[in-house]
Amino acid sequence: MRNVVRILTLALLVAGDDRAAAGEGRGAFAPVRAILVEKCLVCHGNDADDLQGNYDLRTRAAALRGGESGQPAIMPGKPDESPLLRAVAWQDDALQMPPKENDRLSAEQIDTLRRWIVAGAQWEAPAATAAGPARSADGWASEPGGVRIATSGGLSNDWDARLYDSDAVWAYRPIRRPEVPTHATHPIDAFLLEKLRARGIDGFAPPANSTTLARRAAFDLTGLPPAGGVSEEEAFSETIQRLLESPHYGERQAQHWLDVVRYADTAGFSNDFERPHAWRYRDYVIRSFQADKPFDQFIREQLAGDELDSQDPELLIATGYLRMGPWEHTGMTVAAVTRQQYLDDVTHQVGVSLLGQGLRCASCHDHKFDPLPTKDYYRMQAIFAPVQFAQRSAEFLPSENVRHFAEARAQVQARLDRVLAAQEALKQKNKEAIAAFLAERGVKSLDEIPAGERPKADYLGGTFGLTKTDLSLRKIQQKSRMYLERELQRFEPAALAVYSGPPNGYTSLKPLYAVPAKPKGTVQVVNILTGGALESPSEAVSPGVLSAMAGSNEALAPSAWNTIPSDSSGRRLALAQWIASSHNTLTARVIVNRVWQQHFGRGLVATPNNFGKMGARPTHPELLDWLATWLIDRGWSLQRLHTLIMTSAAYQQSSQRPDMDKLQAIDARNDLLAWFPPRRLSAEEIRDAMLLASGELNRAAGGPGVYPEMNWEVALQPRHIMGSVAPAYLPSRTPAERNRRTIYAFRIRTLPDPLLEVFNRPGSEASCERRDETTVTPQVFALFNSEQAANRALAMAARLQREHASEEPRLAAAFQLVYGREISPAEQARCLAHLTKMTAHHRAHPPTPTELPTSVRRGMVEELTGEMVYWDEDLSPLKDYQRDLLPWQVQPEVRALADVCLVLLNSNEFLYVR
Repeated sequence: MRNVVRILTLALLVAGDDRAAAGEGRGAFAPVRAILVEKCLVCHGNDADDLQGNYDLRTRAAALRGGESGQPAIMPGKPDESPLLRAVAWQDDALQMPPKENDRLSAEQIDTLRRWIVAGAQWEAPAATAAGPARSADGWASEPGGVRIATSGGLSNDWDARLYDSDAVWAYRPIRRPEVPTHATHPIDAFLLEKLRARGIDGFAPPANSTTLARRAAFDLTGLPPAGGVSEEEAFSETIQRLLESPHYGERQAQHWLDVVRYADTAGFSNDFERPHAWRYRDYVIRSFQADKPFDQFIREQLAGDELDSQDPELLIATGYLRMGPWEHTGMTVAAVTRQQYLDDVTHQVGVSLLGQGLRCASCHDHKFDPLPTKDYYRMQAIFAPVQFAQRSAEFLPSENVRHFAEARAQVQARLDRVLAAQEALKQKNKEAIAAFLAERGVKSLDEIPAGERPKADYLGGTFGLTKTDLSLRKIQQKSRMYLERELQRFEPAALAVYSGPPNGYTSLKPLYAVPAKPKGTVQVVNILTGGALESPSEAVSPGVLSAMAGSNEALAPSAWNTIPSDSSGRRLALAQWIASSHNTLTARVIVNRVWQQHFGRGLVATPNNFGKMGARPTHPELLDWLATWLIDRGWSLQRLHTLIMTSAAYQQSSQRPDMDKLQAIDARNDLLAWFPPRRLSAEEIRDAMLLASGELNRAAGGPGVYPEMNWEVALQPRHIMGSVAPAYLPSRTPAERNRRTIYAFRIRTLPDPLLEVFNRPGSEASCERRDETTVTPQVFALFNSEQAANRALAMAARLQREHASEEPRLAAAFQLVYGREISPAEQARCLAHLTKMTAHHRAHPPTPTELPTSVRRGMVEELTGEMVYWDEDLSPLKDYQRDLLPWQVQPEVRALADVCLVLLNSNEFLYVR
């Protein structure tokens, strides 16, 4: 029965809305054309001699132009200003189309038209053929020794004249629509089997068992182990659908994207202050994946949400994408330098995250390997020249988690009040010293003292009577005050966002910048920088896109999909429409490859951020292109893509097969996917799965970042903040707060969590295309000896004791919680023996209670004097801290069971998905 359901599911998946494949329009225009055919063309196109209202919907130009009113009917990018949309939505009493009530468009059809207009109201190119969303290859000339590619022009004639190996520029060629081989019923299997058999490999490994498959699917889609065990009655296609509908689906998928965009809650560098509203971008990403937002729409919102609708809080929040990189500008830095650093960073980041093409190499010289002239780099950069930073007013959305703001704000305010009190004490000491000084001389003011006897700078600077230590403490307190005042801002309705305009003098030290009511100055002009040096500007450039794609450079006929306006407003929207277009040769390939990597551990292109010559070549180029066109044809739905991949036999195969020795000789890296590649759980999955097993996981979604427990020595170490130290890291007060999913943990760029870091959680300075999977000794210390792992094991043991009356069912339940399977007799015997041994040990060795500190001794070299300064930092919030379950709070039998649980949580079977 399972196979029957799977085959029926496949048939529906592959069929989809295949009017596109039949020639009735492809990509984003396919569903629009279906609506026009069904609802509109009978009056506005079927009879060219009788067009109602003189309005012709047969071509894009005529559709935009409108009818007898003389006004445009469609305003690309502006649905609410488009009469066509207003008419079909029956928003104007004077014009309602179609005119009959029973012919009205459904809400879904209206939304399809709206999204199409937002995307630029693109029409299927007249020259499109069965090759799919491919463009003309004008500008590419095949010659002996390679291909010559027309671009916007390099810095030298030699570069312009060079030839490229055709395979090296594969990603710039139009996406093809290859025929599916006839080797299998599932298209993915057909492509893979063709290559396997060509290498003498007879098919896939045997199917994985239901327990393995359920665990694999659950971690892939939700980042959590399967809930409630494995149902033998549920077909795998039903399992996939249930997981896609899980509220945890968006959380897991967002983690991949946040790796790519370098998400963190702080700014990095020497002023690693909080970005108070970054959490709203994180939650926007989660919501977008959870709702299966079309990926092309997701692109447009992040690049140009404010240009789509500056009044929509969701779209303002989306532009946080442009603010994700580390950046600072202080009084000690040069504004032109830090501005150029941002422009370089955002240009390169857009390249690697959306186009799979690093661009930074071209900042100094025409690219040595790829068809990227320096001019293109700065043309792309000119698109971002008007971008200015701001915290824009954006009301909290009903879906955002603001439930505990009052309590959280009070906790931050209490810490800030203690800093303010310490500052006031130093001010009072200064005042008292001045008063004593005046009293000694019998005067009431400084003016009564002879000029030669007056204290000058010390008095005027408010430092009279203060020691060197006092002065250092005053500076430390001021930094702490600045830090905590930013924390308070996270509870205000604003978005970490951007706007377009002239420079606004943004610095890292001022906590908030609004959009100025009357911007002053002019938008920055971007020049080619000779050798990438700011001191050597060359010719100015206008905004533009990558010219190696046919139709994208001035030498070739321009087209609507790649035109970038010269006005400051609208540049990013035009770029977004170019990137998100079905005509773009890179975008769909890049996201399809990222999704493939999520399921198989490595993409069809092993370097997801680099589709250039120095990146990896696709192992299955035909499959990559087929998947790219499949995604475009189905409205850029990533959930449908997940389903397509996971219903393949390739995904459902085992990670072992009897002829492994032979296969290792043929394909040691398993590029051909003759067996399913196991993967280790990511750092977040390890922590979340342990919390789930222990019963401590708080599944609440969204809201400002929480502070999990981390190694106390790391948490309390001094952290540098521009000549001072930041306040100590204090975990959230209650277990319920701090035991949220790891994606909701507050990320400090300069203070990584050692438990997560040792399991290869990437830093947030550079885009992470694929996580490392190292196996190193510190992982043992982190997972077997750390307090965090021991706490999870103890909580799990207490849970087992509460829920089960004796040892045997407790051990059976432990195996279900950790592995999702039944315990074997041999395993039960070994666990019982270990349990007996450790119970005796714990009865003989009771634990010693410990207390948390209420202060920590600090010391640093004072930068102005070079002398050491020591002080005690107040940790009084820990007096009200609710600790996890502790060893001295439970009986020896529970501590012994915790030792068994700790072994299970350190096992290979727990740490790997097979």
